[in-house]
Amino acid sequence: MTEQNKLHLEQLLPAEIEKRSFEIIGEELKARQIELLPEQEAVIKRAIHTTADFDYAKNLQFSSGAVFAAIEALRQGCSIVTDTNMARAGINQAALAQLGGRVLCFMGDEDVARAAKEAGTTRATASMEKAAASGEDFIYAVGNAPTALIRLYELVKEGRIHPKLIIGVPVGFVNVEPSKEWILTLKDTPYIVARGRKGGSNVAAAICNALLYQATGRVL
Repeated sequence: MTEQNKLHLEQLLPAEIEKRSFEIIGEELKARQIELLPEQEAVIKRAIHTTADFDYAKNLQFSSGAVFAAIEALRQGCSIVTDTNMARAGINQAALAQLGGRVLCFMGDEDVARAAKEAGTTRATASMEKAAASGEDFIYAVGNAPTALIRLYELVKEGRIHPKLIIGVPVGFVNVEPSKEWILTLKDTPYIVARGRKGGSNVAAAICNALLYQATGRVL
């Protein structure tokens, strides 16, 4: 590395990097003339921070009051169900435990694999069925499997679940966009949905963390 290149590097300690990253995000949003609603700002900025993709400033859709509802649910000890262990690993479980909640993922459970095989469906679908059978009202964070999102939609319409929030951000090409659009039609279910093809387990975890940090009073 030349001396000239070194001069362009910001000398930051690890603890300062996240703070500086969010400052840069704010600066770039301002340069793009994008104004975020205060309720949505923390969620959108953390999605951008996770992906370096400013499209999330436009494609994240929020039902009315979704962020406030989710924060209140978390403060009351609501647990989170994910469709991948990757999303589960990315969620700040210590912060959630502080509030009395847990992060659950049933994808690797033997009974889920067995149920999926018997029904001729996906493990993601079967894992949502298992969550519904618990009778608990969860926050659902779906970042990978559109079949999980489709089954959640059906379970809501059947009156079998009453989610505190559905985070619908599966990534990909097959059934991804329709599954998200179905969630957007739910009238009495809080949701945060990434319209279009973009998303992922990392985005699902980022949204959960943005909500968690607000619920626990963490400020960037």
